[in-house]
Amino acid sequence: MTTWLLYGATGYTGKLIAQEAVERGLRPVLAGRSKEKVQPIAEELGLEFRIFELNNQTAEHLKGIDLVLHCAGPFEKTSKPMIHACLEAGAHYLDITGEISVFEHTHSLHKEAQKKNIILCSGVGFDVIPTDCTALKLKQALPDAVELALGFDSDSGISPGTMKTMVEGLGGGNIIRKDGQLTAVAIGKHQRVIDFGRGQKSAMAIPWGDVATAYYTTGIPNITAWIPTPKPAAKAALLMNAASPLLSSEKVKQPLLKWIERRVQGPDQEERAGSTAYIWGQAKNADGVVKTCRIDTANVYDLTVYGALEVTERLLSGDYPGGSWTPAALFGPDLLESLPGSGRFEIDSFYPGTAN
Repeated sequence: MTTWLLYGATGYTGKLIAQEAVERGLRPVLAGRSKEKVQPIAEELGLEFRIFELNNQTAEHLKGIDLVLHCAGPFEKTSKPMIHACLEAGAHYLDITGEISVFEHTHSLHKEAQKKNIILCSGVGFDVIPTDCTALKLKQALPDAVELALGFDSDSGISPGTMKTMVEGLGGGNIIRKDGQLTAVAIGKHQRVIDFGRGQKSAMAIPWGDVATAYYTTGIPNITAWIPTPKPAAKAALLMNAASPLLSSEKVKQPLLKWIERRVQGPDQEERAGSTAYIWGQAKNADGVVKTCRIDTANVYDLTVYGALEVTERLLSGDYPGGSWTPAALFGPDLLESLPGSGRFEIDSFYPGTAN
């Protein structure tokens, strides 16, 4: 029998995962920093719970745990102590981050995880399962691709944790992968028109986790990530680059974080059910051949629940090599199609001289 722990069970997404886990007959140990918050949820669901902080003593609280699903953000601040605790305690590590710096840190520990036969897999939610699987699907369709663009379109609402992560990133600009290297560029500088799956829309490149993970999944050296953005908003974003020092200051961030804590609750079940996500990707080789891939999935938050639990169950029941892996590198692109609410990949090919 294997035992796994869900840390961050009191957050919006963590609680959804805990509830779905119990509905599936799974029995995670719930954990977090606050007994006042964790205990009521654990008792409601009939689960064991543990209370501990994330620090250099965290490994002591992971005794008897085979896998940790880490759902307490902002992950840029919380992931390091949990990852290192897992390596010390001999537990596999998963999280639902979308933060580039976290993916890079997780990848940097690949050799250590290999030696200990521990699996580290960041991004097992909407960040980044859909786009990561799309990236690998395109790599398989166009093995010599040198450029990769990935993106998504969704009307899903936003959770408190996601909004806090966005605030923490204020003033950070954009990041792309250029010639294999992460490269900082002005937010709003890269704009284009994309059909994500429901018509042509203006889009802007953003610092999404795939500029880190898709490179490790595919080896494609030039990668950008995109979301629909009205042209006026993209232009405004470009102008705001001059205000980066102010936006990144704690004087701006702290009032916003406190407001989120008081006011933002996240989408309810009805809102989630009506919010399909549209995933898009495009690969191009040196000869100008283009492959475009699209797939529809469940909404952002439900897919995170489905993806996190699917990866958890597969790791607990299967035998996979230790190391730092992306979701698609571990399970292949079909992982996405196996999740509830997902359609099938559709790939179109375009050749030099034709429209794409």
